[in-house]
Amino acid sequence: MRTVPTTSDVLLRGARLVDGDGPVDVLLRDGRVAAVGPSLSVDAPQVRLDGRWVMPGLWDAHVHLTQWALARRRLDVSGATSAAHAVALVAAAPRPPAGTALVGFGFRDGLWPDAPTAALLDAAVGDVPVVLVSGDLHCAWGSTAGLRFLGVGAHPTGLLRESEWLPLQGAVDHVPDDVADALVDDASAAAAARGVVGVVDLEIADNVAVWRRRAAARPARLRVRAGVWEEFLDRVVREDLHTGDTIAGLVTQGPLKVITDGSLNTRTAYCHDPYAGLTGPNARGVLAVPPSRLAPLMAHAARHGLRCAIHAIGDAANALALDAFASSGAAGSVEHAQLVSWEDVERFAALGVVASVQPEHAMDDRDVADRYWAGRTDRAFAFGALHDAGVRLALGSDAPVAPLDPWVAVDAAVSRSRDGRPAWHPEQAIDRRVALESSVDGRGLTVAVGAPADLVVLDADPLVAPLRGMPVAGTLVAGGWTHRAF
Repeated sequence: MRTVPTTSDVLLRGARLVDGDGPVDVLLRDGRVAAVGPSLSVDAPQVRLDGRWVMPGLWDAHVHLTQWALARRRLDVSGATSAAHAVALVAAAPRPPAGTALVGFGFRDGLWPDAPTAALLDAAVGDVPVVLVSGDLHCAWGSTAGLRFLGVGAHPTGLLRESEWLPLQGAVDHVPDDVADALVDDASAAAAARGVVGVVDLEIADNVAVWRRRAAARPARLRVRAGVWEEFLDRVVREDLHTGDTIAGLVTQGPLKVITDGSLNTRTAYCHDPYAGLTGPNARGVLAVPPSRLAPLMAHAARHGLRCAIHAIGDAANALALDAFASSGAAGSVEHAQLVSWEDVERFAALGVVASVQPEHAMDDRDVADRYWAGRTDRAFAFGALHDAGVRLALGSDAPVAPLDPWVAVDAAVSRSRDGRPAWHPEQAIDRRVALESSVDGRGLTVAVGAPADLVVLDADPLVAPLRGMPVAGTLVAGGWTHRAF
């Protein structure tokens, strides 16, 4: 099913609005909501909703769409509870074609009882190139042949972290353009089936070129805000593309993305205090971009009409990111904001910086946070405190780090629980309405006349029904169906 903005009227008959009365009819015209009311009299094709719920469609505020599309096809090692367990999953997997590597995704070694090493993989697979990408994307574990595949010579462990790994991602992520584009289209269809109408794509790539190519090849299923990285910034500035400008079709220019620190699972998020049990020069994590470079870069982007999306996970990195917003005058978001000092919660609000957060990470990371951020987790994933301070939240997945499914994110934000476990720091939960409002790109839950006809049709009331597995009956983007199951 393809998104084609409708140029004729379509009447959705008999809807129940999540934030309003029902039943009502919703008239869509030229890709926008033209009228909302009971028993509209319009000579137009009709779709009977039979009392289904309708609300604005959902956005994922942080994805790496190509990596998500690739990860959906890779060996899943996310369930590994030890290095030995991960090796057993690799040993049982089909061998890759000659000249390629066996790529897995999702391991999290923060709580493993044994250390991942190249020698462990070598003993199981011999000279087969194996590269396992961590669930947080900040490190990779290779066999000796896998390290050679990446262009790495002798390495003491086979575990590549941060600056050792990030420049090498392309070696496993690169596939022919037509293959990548088909996989992204398939992943976009799966997202549409979960009610997603738009994503902020922060893939590490020349996203302007990538999305122009994709838009020329096939109509998009989603709205896309294409982020830009520093190495591609000159091109965006040269073309005078501002955040929000149309690149092609449903694709617009997104923010400048900068990664300033690492991650919790890799123990490289930059913190004020050392990680529990760690010593040495990186015991507080890794600062990848110092303030002397960050603030001028952000000011340059702001002068050219770009918002900034600054990756900061540790509390020290968040403080420095907020310093840079203050000194540069840039607008935008901190991406992740996983550990925040209490005084910086208030600074988020005072500076008008959006907290772009991924609630499912709290469920993935609660145990590793309790170990390595011991005594600090009352201000970890502090969605409730941020919201109470007046900070705008934008929910996302960071797919492939978590699934591209906004209902999963909303549930994690609301329940602070998964798999029947007790809620983790329930004082930092937000209520359903807030979580849903933080997932619709600032539109609120009202189906408003004049708004884009980007809607989701549900078989259950999202204000009361179970959130994980929410039954999505249909999704429309610009008035065209991108998913319909009724």
